Amino acid sequence: MTDNNSVKSNGVNKIHRKLTGRVISDKMTKTVIVEVDSVKVHPKYHKRYTVSKKYPSHNDLEGLKIGDKVIIEESRPYSKTVNWKVVSKI
Repeated sequence: MTDNNSVKSNGVNKIHRKLTGRVISDKMTKTVIVEVDSVKVHPKYHKRYTVSKKYPSHNDLEGLKIGDKVIIEESRPYSKTVNWKVVSKI
C-alpha cells in the first residue's frame, strides 16, 4: 500500500509537500498567489514571530476568490515560477 502523498517514479517514492494558506491574488489566468504563514521562535530571545511566504500556484478549481483558505501541493513545474498546485479549498 502506498500513501496518498507518495508517487512512485523510477522505483523511488517521492513525497509531495502540502501546505495550507490563503489566496491573496487571483489576477492571473489559472494561477493564484497563496500566502503561507509559519511561526518561528527567536533563538536568543525566545519570542514567537510570524513569517509569511508567497507561493504562485496552478489553479484548476473554479470560483477561488481572495481570502479563501486552500491546500497546495508541490508538483511539476508549470512555468518558470509556478511549482505548486491547488489541491482543495477548505
